[in-house]
Amino acid sequence: MTKTVIVEDDPMVAEINRIYLEKMDGFELVAMARSVEEALPILQENKVDLILLDIQMPRDNGWSLLSNIRGLGSEIDVIIITASCDNASIKKGLRFGAVDYLIKPFEFERFQSALLSYQKNQMRINEQERLNQVDLDQLVLHKEQKFTEGYDLPKGLTKNTLCKVWRQVNEMGRTSFSTEEIACKVGISRISMRKYVKFLADIHALETDMVYGTIGRPIYMHNATIEGSIKIDYYINN
Repeated sequence: MTKTVIVEDDPMVAEINRIYLEKMDGFELVAMARSVEEALPILQENKVDLILLDIQMPRDNGWSLLSNIRGLGSEIDVIIITASCDNASIKKGLRFGAVDYLIKPFEFERFQSALLSYQKNQMRINEQERLNQVDLDQLVLHKEQKFTEGYDLPKGLTKNTLCKVWRQVNEMGRTSFSTEEIACKVGISRISMRKYVKFLADIHALETDMVYGTIGRPIYMHNATIEGSIKIDYYINN
């Protein structure tokens, strides 16, 4: 059994992660912590194989815990689960040896994929005393390549603005929004926002419905799709 600790300050997100984890065979939840201060004694007093780690937390953040773990030479593996989708955070997570990086919000399928991939890799490593180059490429190099090689954005779109737009979409949860509404929240023009909304719709990260009011033109309202975070991952994490 892979003994796992969830470190997440948001009770709702922590509970979702717990429910997802309990659906997975071969994983055992050791404890849940809402802060670095709560997590450290848990890690010291228990055998832990894997941490599902949030980054943005009050006081010390997830980077502090990860740095502490690596500084002690601990062999605990970490899957980062965070809303931080900027390039610097992705690279920092990889430098600290995170085995996967999930961007909130995500669906069970992405969570399942991360844990199954981790489980499969651990089994292959434990079963073999030595790895050949092909095995190494599949277990390590290809894994990292997934995060460092992305797709090119259409002309006129920037990764920095796209990240801001997607972060705002995440904050709105399942609440529908118009192009004008999200443009105001992000702080860019409605014309520019139309380009980002169109792009997100084209890659199936957003779905759009036409809402008719009492008078005037219909309004197009948008929502993030279930697979939105996975779709956009290829564009912002390179």
